[in-house]
Amino acid sequence: MPSNGEIVKDVVDQFQKVQAHMKNAKEENATKTYEGLKNDYLSLKAILTSLGVNLTDIDKIKE
Repeated sequence: MPSNGEIVKDVVDQFQKVQAHMKNAKEENATKTYEGLKNDYLSLKAILTSLGVNLTDIDKIKE
């Protein structure tokens, strides 16, 4: 079973990837893609918040 640190690292990595894809989708005006990624973003943000991760420095989208 993974440790809390491993879980947090994995979710932070996923969160950062989703944010990068959201930024690209927004620049390309890919509205449907952006909305799909936003669902993933909000889910990952909820997980990180529940794990006690401070999102101040890593949340670039801030939605």
